[in-house]
Amino acid sequence: MNPKDTRSLYTRKKEDLTELAERIRILYNPRREYFTIAVPVLIAILLVLGAFLAGYTFQGTEKVQQSDSAKLQAFQELEAQINAEGNATTQSHPTQKEGQKMGLDEIIVFAVIIAITPYAIDITLQKRATRCKEEFYTEFLFKLSELMRGGLDPIKSVKELAKTDMGILSADIRNASTSMMYGKSFEDSMKSMAKNLHSELIIRYTTLVVQASYAGGSVADLILKASEDMRSIIGIEREKEGNLSQYVTIFYFAQGIIFFIIFTLTTSLLPFVDKLGTSSPFGTNELAGVDFARGFFHLIILNSFFGGLIIGKIAEGDARHGLKHAAILMTAGYIACALFILPPPVAPAAQAINITPLSANSYDGVVGLPLKDMIQFKLTDASSNPVNSTTVHFSIIPGGNVTPSSDISDKNGIVGVRVILGASPGNYVVVAQTNGNTSRVNIVAKSS
Repeated sequence: MNPKDTRSLYTRKKEDLTELAERIRILYNPRREYFTIAVPVLIAILLVLGAFLAGYTFQGTEKVQQSDSAKLQAFQELEAQINAEGNATTQSHPTQKEGQKMGLDEIIVFAVIIAITPYAIDITLQKRATRCKEEFYTEFLFKLSELMRGGLDPIKSVKELAKTDMGILSADIRNASTSMMYGKSFEDSMKSMAKNLHSELIIRYTTLVVQASYAGGSVADLILKASEDMRSIIGIEREKEGNLSQYVTIFYFAQGIIFFIIFTLTTSLLPFVDKLGTSSPFGTNELAGVDFARGFFHLIILNSFFGGLIIGKIAEGDARHGLKHAAILMTAGYIACALFILPPPVAPAAQAINITPLSANSYDGVVGLPLKDMIQFKLTDASSNPVNSTTVHFSIIPGGNVTPSSDISDKNGIVGVRVILGASPGNYVVVAQTNGNTSRVNIVAKSS
């Protein structure tokens, strides 16, 4: 495709999406909070509910201790399985322990991050846009005072400014000018524009400008003074935020120190506590049964969330602006805990499959020739139900050929293989393997 055509297609798609968004805004006028709060919170709730229904449970701080009898029973089962390998037919089960699922507490962490991140990003962008509008508004007031010094009244001055480039305020100034052209008063137009800019500072100084326009006297000087005062306030706010930014750094640094201390405890002190065992000369050692790593994980996540809100309250005067810090700290805290504190997840064990010969356990044949009958195996689960759509691999030792080398079990769990014996008389073994489970069939090969 031609690059020009690609750009043209991209432009059309962008225009279509913009038109669709504008149509939805005009017809339904949805609030931003629907997309930044309601939808993410709903997704977060559905995520937690789905995880709960899927069997995820909240991981507490109590370790699951295995008794001595349970350990002995597991050892005996393993020994019996090893001994069973020498039999003609082996029902092999996976030896890997079932891995622990991700806890519901970790799912909740993901859900909270999903719920707060869109709103945190939105209010951050809104604040930056509002600050930009306030700066341009000081320039608007300055130019308005200059035009009024030149002899124009406030309405004509606004109309003249609507013809110039006022940056992010250009569209709002043009709307105010248009409303004045259609008979709306200077006061109503200016207040409507200020309301649409969503800034308390702009609304306050717009009210001052409107009152000055009706007060008489040197209105241009009053508007110029308002522009200078507004610019001074914005400068003071910037300076205050700059001075408070050091506390943001301190909070982040403190969070790092907390994690370092917890990491040190987890890697140095807690292994020693675990080695003490479940008992001591002075009684039961209850500390050995506590999952400190999971408790520390909860501590880090809670400290990240509330610490982020505190950062927003101190640095920006509103806890809502701390949500972005909370999202950053929670994400970093979870990643750090997953890498260095929480035990690595273990893959769940494969399905236990019994694979057994469908007819005989041993066959007779002639060297160099195929067996008369196909050797068939049946795959069943722990409840003796057929296991279908499972790949089984075949081989023959010490020699010979198998066809096919692998096949997939049918709806009845049955899979078969044809065997050609090797050139030497003696014993041969056909091996069928699937998911680490093995079954063997003996074949006695005669010379003729």
